[in-house]
Amino acid sequence: MISLKSPREIEAMRKSGAIIAGMHHMLRDLIKPGLDTWEIETKCKAYIEDHGGVPLQIGFEGFKYAVTVSVNNEVAHGLPKKGEILKNGDLVKVDTVVGLDGAVSDSAWSYAVGEVSPEVKKLMEVAKKGLYLGIDQAVIGNRVGDIGAAIDKYVSDEMGYGNVRQYIGHGVGPTMHEDPQIPHFGKAGHGLRLKEGMTITIEPMVNMGGWEVETDETPEDGWTVRTLDGSWSAQYEHTLAITKDGPKILTSQDPEEDAKYL
Repeated sequence: MISLKSPREIEAMRKSGAIIAGMHHMLRDLIKPGLDTWEIETKCKAYIEDHGGVPLQIGFEGFKYAVTVSVNNEVAHGLPKKGEILKNGDLVKVDTVVGLDGAVSDSAWSYAVGEVSPEVKKLMEVAKKGLYLGIDQAVIGNRVGDIGAAIDKYVSDEMGYGNVRQYIGHGVGPTMHEDPQIPHFGKAGHGLRLKEGMTITIEPMVNMGGWEVETDETPEDGWTVRTLDGSWSAQYEHTLAITKDGPKILTSQDPEEDAKYL
C-alpha cells in the first residue's frame, strides 16, 4: 500500500532528512586518505544519535551498522571494516536511513578520497546528474516510468555507462522500504501515476562498465554488492516528496546546489 503524506508529515521527514544532510556535510571533511572505514561508521552513528535520530539500518534483516560504506567497485551495502584504510584516488559511497520521531528519510552520497582520476570525476558527475534528471520527472501526473526513462536515457544511451537494474528506488515512510518501486530505467508514460503526498527515493547506481552486479555470499559478509566486471561505481540518493509545487527534496545538503541541476 502506498502512503500519501500530509504537509505535516512531509515536514517531519524533512527534519529527519536534515540530520542525514548534516551527516554528509560532516563526511566532506572527514573522508581523506588514511581514514579507516570503521571510523566512518562510528562518527556517523554518533552524529545521528547526537542529533536525536535513530540509525534505522541497524537491525534491518540482521544488518549491524548505522551506515553502509562501499568502496570503488563495491556498488552498495558495503560493510564498514576495522583496518580498511582509504587511499588517495579511492571512491567511497556512504548510505544511511534515519528516523526522527517516527519520520524516515534515506540518502546516499559519493565521495572522492583525495585526488581522483578524471575518469572517476566524470563517473561521479554522471551519476549525480542522473539523480537530478530523475527528480525533475517526479511531478504530479507523471508516471514512474518517466523517472526511470530520463535516468537511463542519459546514463546508458547518451553517456554509455552501466545503469544498475537489480537495485531500485522506493517509497519511504512509515518504514524504510515502501511501495511504490522506483526503477532507474523504464518507458516514459508507463507505470504508476505519481500523486501529491507520495514520498520516494531516487538512487541511481552507475558503473563505469556493465550494469550487472553480484552480491558477496561469504559467511562474514553476505551484503556487499559489487560490479560483475570489476569496474568502479558511483551512487547519489535523495528522499523527496511529490507536491503541488513540484518535487521537494527532503535530504537536501544545499538547495542552491540542487537548483543547479533542476
